[in-house]
Amino acid sequence: MAQDYYETLGLKKGASADEIKKAYRKLAVKYHPDKNPGDAKAEERFKEINEAYAVLSDPQKKAQYDQFGSAGFHQRYSQEDIFRGFDVGDLFREMGLGGDIFTQMFGGGGGRRSAGGFNFRQARPQRGEDHTMEVTVSFRDAFNGCEKRVAFKRDGKREELSVKVPKGIADGAKLRLAGQGGTSTTGGPAGDLYLTVRISPDPVYAREGDDIVVERLIRFTEAALGTALEIETLDGTKRIKVPAGIQPGTKIRLKGLGFPHQGKTSRGDFYVRINVRVPDQLTGTQRELLEQLGKKGL
Repeated sequence: MAQDYYETLGLKKGASADEIKKAYRKLAVKYHPDKNPGDAKAEERFKEINEAYAVLSDPQKKAQYDQFGSAGFHQRYSQEDIFRGFDVGDLFREMGLGGDIFTQMFGGGGGRRSAGGFNFRQARPQRGEDHTMEVTVSFRDAFNGCEKRVAFKRDGKREELSVKVPKGIADGAKLRLAGQGGTSTTGGPAGDLYLTVRISPDPVYAREGDDIVVERLIRFTEAALGTALEIETLDGTKRIKVPAGIQPGTKIRLKGLGFPHQGKTSRGDFYVRINVRVPDQLTGTQRELLEQLGKKGL
């Protein structure tokens, strides 16, 4: 399971930028390799601390992490994305620690060692190319979540994988399959496969954000006098009251019956859009009655 970045830094979600920086400085000093030469556990802890700070100190990455949670965030960001543009060398020097340690640990250099002799990273071969493809799921599968069997070609060979599509996924969202992209030609790690999710339209329901909208036609008399309707939602049949005098195009809301919000326990809403059916043919009696109502100002 991916680490909780806030927990790694000993913080609660919603911590301020100053709180994040203060917590990072404290832990970085404690677990810095210059202070823990040859300690493998300290090395791993130091790497975790830096990864957490790389995300939480970047407003854009932090917003994505807060919105989608750890699992959803790692579907969108690779390890290299996380550390891109991140450098704390100056901060280390301010604390009187090895200023080039981060470059040694994550940078593209040739695997130098710190003063304590701690080897963080040897130069790595280039990783393979990332591949992309589209996968289509039904409206209801996007609502409920599903397992999708995906066939693709990798290095000229056909492969199949079972992919978990999370409930509430949006059209155009990407799922990352780590290591399923192109093979490296220099002995490095394989690239990733990114699946762009396409949701097929439903004949009954429409999606607006995480809300679901369904259209219902009622008679003029029902609109004028009010009525009750039974509505088939994706959670079963619900009965709603249509108030007297409702206007065409008005939406009646069923709270919390829409799509699940990604990374959250809450859901969107379900709306019934009311339209009024105008008859294209009238019987003699109906015409006579309507003419009388017209004379009464209706």
